[in-house]
Amino acid sequence: MSGLDITRRTVELEGVAPDAIPYDRLMQEQTPVILKGVARDWPLVRKGQESPDAAMQHIESFYNGRPIVEYRCGPEAGGRYFYTDAVDGFNFERGRVPLQEFFARIREMMAHPDGSSAYVGSTDLDGFFPGLRGANDLVLNHSMFEAHRPLVSLWMGNHTIASAHYDMSHNLACCMVGKRTFTLFPPEQVANLYPGPLEPTPGGQVVSMVDFRAPDLDRYPRFAEAMAAGQVAELEPGDVLFYPALWWHNVEGVGAFTAMINYWWNTSPAFMDTPQNTLLHAMLSLRDRPAPEKQAWKALFDYYIFGPADAPAAHLPEGAQGNLAPLDAASARRLRATLLNRLNR
Repeated sequence: MSGLDITRRTVELEGVAPDAIPYDRLMQEQTPVILKGVARDWPLVRKGQESPDAAMQHIESFYNGRPIVEYRCGPEAGGRYFYTDAVDGFNFERGRVPLQEFFARIREMMAHPDGSSAYVGSTDLDGFFPGLRGANDLVLNHSMFEAHRPLVSLWMGNHTIASAHYDMSHNLACCMVGKRTFTLFPPEQVANLYPGPLEPTPGGQVVSMVDFRAPDLDRYPRFAEAMAAGQVAELEPGDVLFYPALWWHNVEGVGAFTAMINYWWNTSPAFMDTPQNTLLHAMLSLRDRPAPEKQAWKALFDYYIFGPADAPAAHLPEGAQGNLAPLDAASARRLRATLLNRLNR
Protein backbone atom coordinates (compact mmCIF):
# COMPACT_ATOMS: atom_id res chain seq x y z
CA MET A 1 0.00 0.00 0.00
CA SER A 2 1.41 3.40 -0.95
CA GLY A 3 0.22 6.97 -0.99
CA LEU A 4 -1.00 7.11 2.61
CA ASP A 5 0.43 9.73 4.96
CA ILE A 6 -0.30 7.93 8.24
CA THR A 7 2.50 7.75 10.79
CA ARG A 8 0.65 6.39 13.83
CA ARG A 9 1.15 2.66 14.40
CA THR A 10 -1.29 0.50 16.32
CA VAL A 11 -0.21 -0.35 19.86
CA GLU A 12 1.50 -3.75 20.15
CA LEU A 13 1.44 -5.99 23.22
CA GLU A 14 4.40 -8.36 23.40
CA GLY A 15 4.60 -11.55 25.39
CA VAL A 16 0.87 -12.16 25.83
CA ALA A 17 0.26 -15.82 26.63
CA PRO A 18 -2.50 -17.49 24.56
CA ASP A 19 -4.52 -18.15 27.72
CA ALA A 20 -3.97 -14.66 29.15
CA ILE A 21 -5.43 -12.34 26.49
CA PRO A 22 -6.44 -9.17 28.39
CA TYR A 23 -10.07 -9.13 27.29
CA ASP A 24 -11.15 -6.76 30.08
CA ARG A 25 -8.53 -4.22 29.02
CA LEU A 26 -9.44 -4.53 25.34
CA MET A 27 -13.15 -4.00 25.99
CA GLN A 28 -12.56 -1.15 28.40
CA GLU A 29 -10.12 0.81 26.26
CA GLN A 30 -12.03 0.26 22.97
CA THR A 31 -9.07 0.96 20.73
CA PRO A 32 -7.12 -1.26 18.33
CA VAL A 33 -4.34 -3.43 19.80
CA ILE A 34 -2.01 -6.00 18.21
CA LEU A 35 -1.38 -9.09 20.35
CA LYS A 36 2.01 -10.07 18.95
CA GLY A 37 2.52 -13.74 18.25
CA VAL A 38 -0.45 -15.01 20.26
CA ALA A 39 -1.29 -17.52 17.49
CA ARG A 40 2.27 -18.29 16.35
CA ASP A 41 2.06 -21.92 17.47
CA TRP A 42 -1.14 -22.75 15.60
CA PRO A 43 -0.66 -25.57 13.06
CA LEU A 44 -1.93 -23.39 10.19
CA VAL A 45 0.66 -20.71 10.97
CA ARG A 46 3.44 -23.28 11.09
CA LYS A 47 2.29 -24.85 7.81
CA GLY A 48 2.22 -21.41 6.17
CA GLN A 49 5.81 -20.83 7.24
CA GLU A 50 6.75 -24.07 5.49
CA SER A 51 5.09 -23.08 2.22
CA PRO A 52 1.81 -21.79 0.79
CA ASP A 53 1.10 -25.29 -0.50
CA ALA A 54 1.52 -26.83 2.96
CA ALA A 55 -0.97 -24.29 4.35
CA MET A 56 -3.48 -25.08 1.60
CA GLN A 57 -3.12 -28.81 2.23
CA HIS A 58 -3.76 -28.25 5.94
CA ILE A 59 -6.94 -26.30 5.22
CA GLU A 60 -8.12 -28.79 2.61
CA SER A 61 -7.71 -31.69 5.07
CA PHE A 62 -10.71 -30.29 7.00
CA TYR A 63 -12.89 -29.37 4.01
CA ASN A 64 -16.34 -30.98 3.90
CA GLY A 65 -17.03 -30.44 0.20
CA ARG A 66 -19.55 -27.57 0.34
CA PRO A 67 -18.99 -25.03 -2.47
CA ILE A 68 -17.39 -21.80 -1.29
CA VAL A 69 -17.98 -18.29 -2.63
CA GLU A 70 -15.00 -17.10 -4.67
CA TYR A 71 -14.30 -13.57 -5.93
CA ARG A 72 -11.97 -12.90 -8.85
CA CYS A 73 -10.65 -9.73 -10.47
CA GLY A 74 -8.21 -9.06 -13.28
CA PRO A 75 -4.79 -7.42 -13.06
CA GLU A 76 -6.23 -3.97 -13.83
CA ALA A 77 -7.91 -3.95 -10.40
CA GLY A 78 -4.64 -4.43 -8.54
CA GLY A 79 -6.39 -6.73 -6.07
CA ARG A 80 -8.83 -4.02 -4.96
CA TYR A 81 -12.38 -5.41 -4.94
CA PHE A 82 -14.47 -2.36 -5.71
CA TYR A 83 -16.91 -0.68 -8.07
CA THR A 84 -16.52 0.03 -11.76
CA ASP A 85 -15.36 3.53 -12.63
CA ALA A 86 -18.98 4.60 -13.18
CA VAL A 87 -20.11 2.98 -9.89
CA ASP A 88 -22.72 1.06 -11.88
CA GLY A 89 -21.40 -2.40 -11.05
CA PHE A 90 -18.38 -4.17 -9.62
CA ASN A 91 -14.88 -4.80 -10.95
CA PHE A 92 -14.93 -8.48 -9.98
CA GLU A 93 -16.76 -11.73 -10.66
CA ARG A 94 -18.32 -13.96 -8.03
CA GLY A 95 -19.28 -17.63 -8.07
CA ARG A 96 -19.55 -20.83 -6.04
CA VAL A 97 -16.74 -23.33 -6.57
CA PRO A 98 -15.22 -26.32 -4.78
CA LEU A 99 -12.26 -25.46 -2.59
CA GLN A 100 -10.00 -27.53 -4.84
CA GLU A 101 -10.84 -25.32 -7.82
CA PHE A 102 -10.06 -22.17 -5.84
CA PHE A 103 -6.72 -23.56 -4.67
CA ALA A 104 -5.89 -24.66 -8.23
CA ARG A 105 -6.45 -21.07 -9.34
CA ILE A 106 -4.21 -19.75 -6.56
CA ARG A 107 -1.47 -22.20 -7.54
CA GLU A 108 -1.77 -21.17 -11.20
CA MET A 109 -1.47 -17.50 -10.21
CA MET A 110 1.58 -18.34 -8.12
CA ALA A 111 3.18 -20.12 -11.07
CA HIS A 112 2.27 -17.43 -13.61
CA PRO A 113 1.71 -14.14 -11.75
CA ASP A 114 0.05 -11.43 -13.82
CA GLY A 115 -1.56 -9.32 -11.08
CA SER A 116 -4.88 -11.19 -11.12
CA SER A 117 -6.52 -11.85 -7.79
CA ALA A 118 -8.69 -14.56 -6.23
CA TYR A 119 -10.34 -14.28 -2.86
CA VAL A 120 -12.62 -16.15 -0.46
CA GLY A 121 -14.07 -14.03 2.33
CA SER A 122 -15.95 -14.58 5.59
CA THR A 123 -16.49 -18.33 5.26
CA ASP A 124 -17.96 -19.98 8.36
CA LEU A 125 -15.19 -22.11 9.80
CA ASP A 126 -17.30 -24.77 11.48
CA GLY A 127 -19.77 -24.94 8.60
CA PHE A 128 -17.18 -25.55 5.86
CA PHE A 129 -14.06 -26.78 7.67
CA PRO A 130 -15.18 -28.80 10.71
CA GLY A 131 -12.21 -29.58 12.93
CA LEU A 132 -9.99 -26.78 11.63
CA ARG A 133 -10.95 -24.56 14.54
CA GLY A 134 -10.20 -27.37 17.00
CA ALA A 135 -6.60 -27.25 15.84
CA ASN A 136 -6.43 -23.45 15.38
CA ASP A 137 -8.42 -21.53 17.99
CA LEU A 138 -8.15 -18.62 20.42
CA VAL A 139 -8.61 -19.21 24.13
CA LEU A 140 -11.93 -17.47 24.77
CA ASN A 141 -11.74 -17.59 28.57
CA HIS A 142 -13.96 -14.62 29.35
CA SER A 143 -17.52 -14.62 30.60
CA MET A 144 -18.75 -12.38 27.75
CA PHE A 145 -18.22 -15.25 25.30
CA GLU A 146 -20.54 -17.53 27.28
CA ALA A 147 -23.54 -15.34 26.39
CA HIS A 148 -22.19 -14.04 23.07
CA ARG A 149 -20.60 -16.81 21.04
CA PRO A 150 -18.36 -15.41 18.30
CA LEU A 151 -18.87 -16.04 14.61
CA VAL A 152 -15.56 -17.54 13.45
CA SER A 153 -14.66 -17.17 9.76
CA LEU A 154 -11.85 -18.00 7.36
CA TRP A 155 -10.51 -15.58 4.71
CA MET A 156 -8.14 -16.66 1.92
CA GLY A 157 -6.63 -15.30 -1.27
CA ASN A 158 -3.53 -13.88 -2.83
CA HIS A 159 -2.96 -10.11 -2.98
CA THR A 160 -6.30 -8.54 -2.05
CA ILE A 161 -7.56 -5.16 -0.85
CA ALA A 162 -10.86 -4.75 0.97
CA SER A 163 -11.73 -1.04 0.86
CA ALA A 164 -12.28 0.71 4.18
CA HIS A 165 -15.57 -0.24 5.82
CA TYR A 166 -17.00 -0.81 9.28
CA ASP A 167 -18.56 -3.84 10.93
CA MET A 168 -21.21 -3.86 13.64
CA SER A 169 -19.26 -6.36 15.76
CA HIS A 170 -16.03 -6.39 17.71
CA ASN A 171 -13.25 -8.25 15.91
CA LEU A 172 -10.22 -10.39 16.66
CA ALA A 173 -8.37 -10.84 13.36
CA CYS A 174 -5.74 -13.61 13.40
CA CYS A 175 -3.13 -13.46 10.64
CA MET A 176 -2.36 -17.04 9.65
CA VAL A 177 -0.51 -17.09 6.33
CA GLY A 178 1.16 -14.19 4.54
CA LYS A 179 0.93 -10.67 5.92
CA ARG A 180 -1.98 -8.31 6.47
CA THR A 181 -2.08 -4.55 6.80
CA PHE A 182 -5.06 -2.91 8.46
CA THR A 183 -5.53 0.85 8.15
CA LEU A 184 -7.92 1.88 10.92
CA PHE A 185 -10.02 4.96 11.67
CA PRO A 186 -12.29 5.75 14.62
CA PRO A 187 -16.04 5.95 13.89
CA GLU A 188 -16.16 9.75 14.06
CA GLN A 189 -14.07 9.94 10.86
CA VAL A 190 -17.01 8.74 8.76
CA ALA A 191 -17.51 12.04 6.89
CA ASN A 192 -13.80 12.26 6.07
CA LEU A 193 -13.80 8.78 4.54
CA TYR A 194 -16.42 9.58 1.87
CA PRO A 195 -18.68 6.51 2.17
CA GLY A 196 -20.13 5.06 -1.01
CA PRO A 197 -23.67 3.85 -1.79
CA LEU A 198 -25.65 2.07 0.91
CA GLU A 199 -26.36 -0.61 -1.65
CA PRO A 200 -25.17 -2.45 -3.56
CA THR A 201 -21.80 -2.80 -1.86
CA PRO A 202 -18.76 -4.92 -2.79
CA GLY A 203 -18.95 -7.07 0.34
CA GLY A 204 -22.12 -6.25 2.25
CA GLN A 205 -20.95 -3.11 4.05
CA VAL A 206 -20.64 0.51 2.92
CA VAL A 207 -17.07 1.24 1.75
CA SER A 208 -14.96 4.35 1.46
CA MET A 209 -14.70 5.67 -2.10
CA VAL A 210 -11.08 6.74 -1.52
CA ASP A 211 -8.42 4.59 -3.16
CA PHE A 212 -5.85 4.28 -0.38
CA ARG A 213 -3.13 3.38 -2.88
CA ALA A 214 -3.25 6.91 -4.32
CA PRO A 215 -5.67 9.17 -2.40
CA ASP A 216 -7.12 11.89 -4.62
CA LEU A 217 -7.19 14.83 -2.21
CA ASP A 218 -8.56 17.17 -4.86
CA ARG A 219 -11.67 15.01 -5.10
CA TYR A 220 -11.72 13.92 -1.44
CA PRO A 221 -10.02 16.78 0.46
CA ARG A 222 -11.29 15.82 3.93
CA PHE A 223 -9.47 12.51 3.68
CA ALA A 224 -6.39 14.41 4.87
CA GLU A 225 -8.15 14.77 8.23
CA ALA A 226 -8.92 11.06 8.29
CA MET A 227 -5.25 10.26 7.70
CA ALA A 228 -4.30 12.48 10.63
CA ALA A 229 -6.60 10.39 12.85
CA GLY A 230 -5.77 7.00 11.32
CA GLN A 231 -3.40 4.26 12.36
CA VAL A 232 -1.74 1.31 10.66
CA ALA A 233 -1.51 -2.25 11.99
CA GLU A 234 0.96 -4.48 10.17
CA LEU A 235 0.43 -8.15 11.01
CA GLU A 236 2.89 -11.01 10.70
CA PRO A 237 1.77 -14.67 10.79
CA GLY A 238 0.61 -15.46 14.33
CA ASP A 239 -0.32 -11.88 15.22
CA VAL A 240 -3.86 -11.10 16.42
CA LEU A 241 -5.47 -7.68 15.98
CA PHE A 242 -8.34 -6.51 18.17
CA TYR A 243 -10.45 -3.58 17.04
CA PRO A 244 -13.86 -2.45 18.29
CA ALA A 245 -17.18 -2.41 16.50
CA LEU A 246 -17.76 0.44 14.03
CA TRP A 247 -14.07 1.23 13.52
CA TRP A 248 -13.37 1.70 9.82
CA HIS A 249 -10.70 -0.62 8.45
CA ASN A 250 -9.03 -1.04 5.08
CA VAL A 251 -7.48 -4.50 4.79
CA GLU A 252 -4.67 -5.55 2.47
CA GLY A 253 -3.53 -9.16 2.22
CA VAL A 254 0.08 -9.46 1.05
CA GLY A 255 1.52 -12.69 -0.28
CA ALA A 256 1.19 -15.36 -2.93
CA PHE A 257 -1.30 -17.05 -0.58
CA THR A 258 -2.79 -15.44 2.51
CA ALA A 259 -5.17 -16.72 5.16
CA MET A 260 -6.83 -15.14 8.17
CA ILE A 261 -9.22 -16.42 10.83
CA ASN A 262 -11.40 -13.84 12.54
CA TYR A 263 -13.82 -13.76 15.48
CA TRP A 264 -16.83 -11.41 15.41
CA TRP A 265 -19.00 -10.87 18.47
CA ASN A 266 -21.38 -8.41 20.10
CA THR A 267 -22.11 -7.87 23.77
CA SER A 268 -25.66 -6.53 23.33
CA PRO A 269 -28.57 -8.92 23.92
CA ALA A 270 -29.71 -10.83 20.85
CA PHE A 271 -33.25 -9.46 21.14
CA MET A 272 -32.02 -5.95 20.29
CA ASP A 273 -32.52 -4.86 16.70
CA THR A 274 -29.59 -3.74 14.55
CA PRO A 275 -28.97 0.03 14.59
CA GLN A 276 -28.52 -0.17 10.82
CA ASN A 277 -32.29 -0.58 10.53
CA THR A 278 -32.72 2.49 12.72
CA LEU A 279 -30.46 4.44 10.39
CA LEU A 280 -32.56 3.49 7.37
CA HIS A 281 -35.77 4.40 9.20
CA ALA A 282 -34.26 7.75 10.18
CA MET A 283 -33.61 8.44 6.50
CA LEU A 284 -37.27 7.79 5.86
CA SER A 285 -38.57 9.86 8.75
CA LEU A 286 -35.98 12.53 9.63
CA ARG A 287 -33.25 13.26 7.13
CA ASP A 288 -35.17 15.54 4.75
CA ARG A 289 -37.13 17.52 7.32
CA PRO A 290 -36.43 21.25 7.76
CA ALA A 291 -33.28 22.05 9.71
CA PRO A 292 -35.09 23.51 12.78
CA GLU A 293 -37.16 20.32 13.10
CA LYS A 294 -34.05 18.17 12.79
CA GLN A 295 -32.39 20.13 15.59
CA ALA A 296 -35.43 19.64 17.77
CA TRP A 297 -35.49 15.91 17.07
CA LYS A 298 -31.76 15.77 17.79
CA ALA A 299 -32.49 17.08 21.28
CA LEU A 300 -35.14 14.39 21.75
CA PHE A 301 -32.77 11.66 20.54
CA ASP A 302 -30.05 12.95 22.85
CA TYR A 303 -32.49 12.69 25.74
CA TYR A 304 -34.15 9.35 24.96
CA ILE A 305 -31.39 7.49 23.11
CA PHE A 306 -27.88 8.88 23.44
CA GLY A 307 -28.04 10.07 27.02
CA PRO A 308 -28.05 7.83 30.13
CA ALA A 309 -30.42 4.94 29.42
CA ASP A 310 -32.19 5.19 32.76
CA ALA A 311 -32.67 8.97 32.84
CA PRO A 312 -35.98 9.31 30.90
CA ALA A 313 -37.76 6.89 33.24
CA ALA A 314 -36.06 7.82 36.51
CA HIS A 315 -38.82 10.19 37.65
CA LEU A 316 -41.70 7.86 36.71
CA PRO A 317 -43.34 5.11 38.79
CA GLU A 318 -42.27 1.67 37.60
CA GLY A 319 -45.76 0.79 36.41
CA ALA A 320 -45.91 3.90 34.24
CA GLN A 321 -42.55 3.53 32.49
CA GLY A 322 -43.78 1.47 29.51
CA ASN A 323 -41.25 1.52 26.67
CA LEU A 324 -38.97 3.73 28.77
CA ALA A 325 -38.21 0.79 31.05
CA PRO A 326 -35.12 -1.34 30.40
CA LEU A 327 -35.58 -3.66 27.43
CA ASP A 328 -35.90 -7.40 27.82
CA ALA A 329 -36.92 -10.08 25.32
CA ALA A 330 -40.64 -9.66 25.99
CA SER A 331 -40.70 -5.85 25.83
CA ALA A 332 -38.52 -5.95 22.69
CA ARG A 333 -41.12 -8.17 20.99
CA ARG A 334 -43.92 -5.77 21.96
CA LEU A 335 -41.98 -2.75 20.74
CA ARG A 336 -41.17 -4.50 17.46
CA ALA A 337 -44.85 -5.34 16.95
CA THR A 338 -45.80 -1.70 17.57
CA LEU A 339 -43.26 -0.52 15.02
CA LEU A 340 -44.42 -3.03 12.41
CA ASN A 341 -48.02 -1.93 12.85
CA ARG A 342 -47.06 1.72 12.40
CA LEU A 343 -44.82 1.05 9.40
CA ASN A 344 -47.54 -0.98 7.68
CA ARG A 345 -50.32 1.51 8.27
